[in-house]
Formats: sequence, C-alpha cells, structure tokens
Amino acid sequence: MKALYIASTGMSAQERNVEVISNNIANMRTPGFKRQRAEFEDLLYQQISRAGSQTSDQGTLVPAGLEIGSGVRTVATPRVMSQGAANVTERELDVAIRGEGFFMIDLPDGRTAYTRDGSFERSADGMLVNSSGFEVSGGIAIPGDAKSISISPDGTVEAFIGNDTEPTQVGQLQLARFVNKSGLESMGDNLFLETPASGPAQVGVPNTDGTGNLLQNYLEMANVNSVTEIADLIAAQRAYEMNARVISGADQMMQATSQLR
Repeated sequence: MKALYIASTGMSAQERNVEVISNNIANMRTPGFKRQRAEFEDLLYQQISRAGSQTSDQGTLVPAGLEIGSGVRTVATPRVMSQGAANVTERELDVAIRGEGFFMIDLPDGRTAYTRDGSFERSADGMLVNSSGFEVSGGIAIPGDAKSISISPDGTVEAFIGNDTEPTQVGQLQLARFVNKSGLESMGDNLFLETPASGPAQVGVPNTDGTGNLLQNYLEMANVNSVTEIADLIAAQRAYEMNARVISGADQMMQATSQLR
C-alpha cells in the first residue's frame, strides 16, 4: 500500500523540520546567528489518467486527470537574513552591523569567511581577531600601549597610544555584501563561506553602497523569535502525528484485507 511510504516521507520531512527548529532555539543567544526555515516540495506523481487526454472518437477530453503523489521531501533550509536586535555590551571591541554587510575573516588556509558576529578580541601580538582567533581582514594591529580604542560608524579604528592627546588610526574595517545572502554556506563558528549561489563578495567601506554602518559597544543578537519557533514546533509535531496516524490506518486496512475469508 503506497500510503505507508507516502506517510513515511511526511514523517521524515517533519523530523527534519524539528531539527531545524531545535537548532534555531539552541542558538537564541548566539551573536549574529540567522535562523533557518525548512522548505518542502512534493515528489513525483503517478499519472493514471492524464488531464486533457481524449476519451472518445468524438474528441471528448478528460477535464481533470487522475494522479497519485509520492509524498514530500525537504528541499532547502534557507537562512532568514533579517536584522537582529543590537544589545549593548560596553566592550570597546564589540561591534554590531546595522545593515546588510558582513565582517570579513581571514582563515588559516587562505580563504575568506564572513560573519555577522562582531565580538572581537586582541591576540597576543595585538592583531584584531574573532572569538576563534582568526584575524579580521585588513591586518588591524592595535599597539600594546593603546589606552582606548574607538571604532567609528564608517569602520575607522583609532586608538590613543601612550601619552598622545590625539587618536591614531590603526586600521579600517570593511564589509562585504552579497546578491543572495541565503546562498552562503555555513561552516560553523558563526562563519559563512561564499558559494556560486551567493555570488561574489562586494567589498566596501561601512556607510557606503548599502553595506550598513557599525555600532561600537554593541553586539547583534540572533534573529530568533521564541514564540514563532514554539508555534512552528507545535505545528511540526501535529503534522508528524497525522502522518503516523496514516501509517497506522493503512496498517489496519492491510490487516483487514489479510483476514478476509
């Protein structure tokens, strides 16, 4: 009975849906995290009677065909790239993006990764790095005797060095934009990689070309709405239960058929 296999695809799809929702909830406090949603599509159909086919010598046509579907599958889990809330942290190396841009991070293997997480630190040699110790693109070095650091909305990094009364520019943060942000590949550690689907990175200075501006002493939080996620979770559970009932009903029908005398 095909209903058993059709319902099993529904249960598998809702299981994947719950996995996506659980990952969203688990990352509610992850800086710069962008929630995902599961997208579904129906599977192939068995055409028993095709719509528009001729049914008589007089040219009578079938107004509506007879076709049986094969179920559903999860086709994509795109990220929702909406702006997250900016929370004040009072840390001078915490920076939030207000706009569409991404910070650029130099990976040890030579690739460039992209992130919305602006919780930066200083390495042992004074370089500006992310939480995993990877350097921020641009080679921003902060002298050891820097007393205070300021990051302007346009990404200019300045520091008061020694007994200087005027700040010295020590670097410039740049941001990258993408035509299709949802096409970025997640690699963990709050980092994304460019893909053919995302298009090439369009690098620019903050406050120009729609990249957005920067907020020092703030962090962008995850754009996860707990109420929405719980509502989606309940809907997924009910859909799973209904597919399970279909399997149970199909099993009972097969049992009744086998008991016929």
